[in-house]
Amino acid sequence: MRRISKPRLAGSPPVAADESVAWLRITPFIGLHLACLAAIWVGISPTAAAVAVLSYLVRLFAITAFYHRCFAHRAFRANRAVQFVFAALGASATQRGPLWWAAQHRAHHAHTDTPDDPHSAQRGFWWSHMGWFLCDANYQTPMHRVRDLARFPELRWLNRFDLALPIAYAAAMFALGEALHPLVPDTDGWQMLVWGYVISTVALMHTTFTINSLAHRFGKRRFATADLSRNNGWLALLTMGEGWHNNHHRQPTSARLGFYWWQLDLGWLGLRLLAALGLVRDMKTPSKQVLAEGS
Repeated sequence: MRRISKPRLAGSPPVAADESVAWLRITPFIGLHLACLAAIWVGISPTAAAVAVLSYLVRLFAITAFYHRCFAHRAFRANRAVQFVFAALGASATQRGPLWWAAQHRAHHAHTDTPDDPHSAQRGFWWSHMGWFLCDANYQTPMHRVRDLARFPELRWLNRFDLALPIAYAAAMFALGEALHPLVPDTDGWQMLVWGYVISTVALMHTTFTINSLAHRFGKRRFATADLSRNNGWLALLTMGEGWHNNHHRQPTSARLGFYWWQLDLGWLGLRLLAALGLVRDMKTPSKQVLAEGS
């Protein structure tokens, strides 16, 4: 594989007035992080740890496969029922609604690492990691970018009431802990709430955010894309394939992010299982020309 030099891009834009932190709006975000400290009081059990990991993986798949590959890039198709179930799971990850997520990501691909990119890596690590969505400038959904998705009223509802699913999911975790307590005394509702929702969600948030920050800074560039995207195997493992980010920027419409057999893409394997069950269809893959270019 040939080495490709780092691209030269435009400099960072100045910080606009509406790019200051919207402290009132991000109160739930701050509160969620502070709630992780509750683990000191509720403790941990094997049951709570197992549920936390499962909660992380299920919602991560909803984000990578549906929020990203399906909604943002239309890399495969699913019927409305399947689409809604995974959109709801994605919304429960507390990363805002599916239309907002897809619209911002489409803006990222339209202007990657330039002043018009919502989370340009040129703005520094913290901006690209999370600063960009903590301000008023990127709070609203750019609906003109997601007219194809906005025709589904159920997706519009999830987008408008983006806190409804996180609250419902948190309540479900508490109820699960209470239901399990008579059978599994080492856990209860509060412990399951903290580990199954709070800690799992915060871990999922920051793992996802690393694709905007770290995957534009650390890794290898297999393709000479006009941006800072990189392939990072460790991030790919943590994010079900999202770490093959340079691949993705070379052919964004591919449902498979790990283009080669040695690039583990758990999101793609999950989609193949759903396809075998008849739940998704028309999955796009990298072209032969692109595969040859990167070999």
